[in-house]
Amino acid sequence: MSRVQATPSTPPTLDERMNTQASAVLQGHSSRRGFARILPFLGPAFVASVAYLDPGNFATNIQGGAKFGYLLLWVILAANLMAMVVQNLSSKLGIATGRNLPETIRDRWPKPVVWLYWVQAELVAMATDLAEFLGAALAFHLLFNIPLLWGAVLTAIVTFGVLALQRRGFRPIEIAISAFLGVIVLAYLVQIILSRPGMDALGGFIPKFQGTESLYLAVGIIGATVMPHVIYLHSALTQGRVQAPSDAEKVRLARFNRMDVIIAMSIAGLVNMAMLASAAAAFHTSGKGDVADLSVAYQTLTPLLGGGAAIAFALALLASGLSSSAVGTMAGQVVMQGFVGFRIPLVLRRILTMLPAFAVIIAGLDPTATLVLSQVVLSFGIPFALVPLLLFTARRDIMGVLVNSRPITVIGWGIAALIIGLNVYLLSETLLK
Repeated sequence: MSRVQATPSTPPTLDERMNTQASAVLQGHSSRRGFARILPFLGPAFVASVAYLDPGNFATNIQGGAKFGYLLLWVILAANLMAMVVQNLSSKLGIATGRNLPETIRDRWPKPVVWLYWVQAELVAMATDLAEFLGAALAFHLLFNIPLLWGAVLTAIVTFGVLALQRRGFRPIEIAISAFLGVIVLAYLVQIILSRPGMDALGGFIPKFQGTESLYLAVGIIGATVMPHVIYLHSALTQGRVQAPSDAEKVRLARFNRMDVIIAMSIAGLVNMAMLASAAAAFHTSGKGDVADLSVAYQTLTPLLGGGAAIAFALALLASGLSSSAVGTMAGQVVMQGFVGFRIPLVLRRILTMLPAFAVIIAGLDPTATLVLSQVVLSFGIPFALVPLLLFTARRDIMGVLVNSRPITVIGWGIAALIIGLNVYLLSETLLK
């Protein structure tokens, strides 16, 4: 009697195991309970949330805290709540349609409009990458006292390494990005402990402004928080990540992804508030309201709070710049491939998008001023991503069972109207000066 020899099978990859576990949960066949039950679904929002903690946030939050104290804390809270709504809609679009936002625009809108969208999205991506790359280069400069240009070179090398993780699937890069997020959280926990903001920080949650400059920073904070490029990216991170063929499974998957968004964006929001509050406690209350430069902020922290606070600040800036730069490059690839169906290697895109940052460094421009300006540019790009997202997610023929409810649609359009209104007001005030 002959013996049949089993053919050795290839062990499943981490992505395949996570997908299997997620599918079991969706179908109600998993023995997991509590946090372990949602663990396979966590990841996309954490990748997206890093873009909400990029170096542009450091620049706007520190300037806002140093100049106006706790005044703009309410702006961060409002922007973060808006981000939760927007990122949830983006992730839901990917689940419902299996297409990302740029692909959906390409499928349903006239070609001239699609090309216009692609051009503006690429400009927004360039502004994004400029902020992220400059931030990481500046952090290397502060930590190791090396020229800013060499810091830029190190940033390029490390970013290439992070992007290389994509070859192993979505989970390794999600873990790497989440690790960077952990570094930022720990660093700002140290900052809050050392700076000890007072109870008067609660007054910062009462909505108000103090002149056009505070409005300019508020728009920059919104631009640094509600990021247009990551609206495009989040829909790509959820499309096809976990298979949900039935309507019931899509609804359940959307619920788990909503939890992913709430957890990740809550962490990002708390860190942003900690940035502004620690800057207010360290600089504004000590009469150093003119601290508007990240390098000056780093140097000023040592005599005020000690060397540990300065190092924590620089490490957070470094983790922010490296991780958000990688995420920005991924978003740029989604934008290009989705709008015009054209794809270039990530390495080539990384090389092209870091050229403006090298140009700024070589020209000797102020990195912090460039960061703040880039965030204002980003704010003007938000409506281009948000308006089609709201239009598509309100259509049952596109979304099916995941179509927006009327209250969510109203809230979404309210967010869009607020951002557009702030941008128009800021532009008019600036031109009339």
